[in-house]
Amino acid sequence: MNKKLRLGIVGCGYLGNIIVDALLNGYLEEYELVGVTSRSLESRAKVANKVPCKDCKSIDELLELKPDYVVEAASGKVVKDIAHKVLYAGSNLVVLSIGAFADEAFYDKTNQIARETNKRIYIASGAIGGFDAMRTAALMSEITSKITSEKGPKSLRGTPVFREELMSSDKKEDVFNGFAKEAISLFPTKVNVAVATALATTGADNTAVTISSIPNMVGDNHKIEVKGEDVQVTVEIYSKTSAIAGWSVVALLKNIVSPIVF
Repeated sequence: MNKKLRLGIVGCGYLGNIIVDALLNGYLEEYELVGVTSRSLESRAKVANKVPCKDCKSIDELLELKPDYVVEAASGKVVKDIAHKVLYAGSNLVVLSIGAFADEAFYDKTNQIARETNKRIYIASGAIGGFDAMRTAALMSEITSKITSEKGPKSLRGTPVFREELMSSDKKEDVFNGFAKEAISLFPTKVNVAVATALATTGADNTAVTISSIPNMVGDNHKIEVKGEDVQVTVEIYSKTSAIAGWSVVALLKNIVSPIVF
């Protein structure tokens, strides 16, 4: 029997638990979860006891376990806090909070360290797919890229564009029109899809973004359009909950060890 790959998880909330449950239910037979860490003492203890695995008080304690892969399921800030440590410790990193890479300096430095350490950073597809087709289109010719996101007004609370009137409105309303770089600064935790699209295509300065508030909508609907002279790619995905993001990590981890790679 082949030795299992050692896995660590940073973030023991909703998405982290999806990954843990998938492992416990046999979806990730090639991996063993050796440790978890999280800002919440209660959540990480609950996950550690469920597996069981080590309840780590910090990323440093987790890295002492020598995981082959560390999965981030926390936040963009956490990605910035741990990425370089993970790579220097000899682990590969799987990232869900893609928004961290909108910071070009951080992106470039992390890319450099990954090359130096001969380790990899895997970007989980999250709420969208089609990265392969988008990257291919970008190689074939000069392209334009656009993403349209529809959200319920409740999900916009806490952002600069939220107005209480949106909650009682019965009409669709565009609350943002611009480019990914500006969208990232306004919605640091809500535009991972825009960041992923920008990284795969024309960059944050050139990826057009429209965000719309839809009355009574539950979940998110994202439509990505990439257009070139010889090819056009359209990807549209609706997700009722953020569960798809957690499952995208499971799919990625399975693909890493698969003899046939999609």
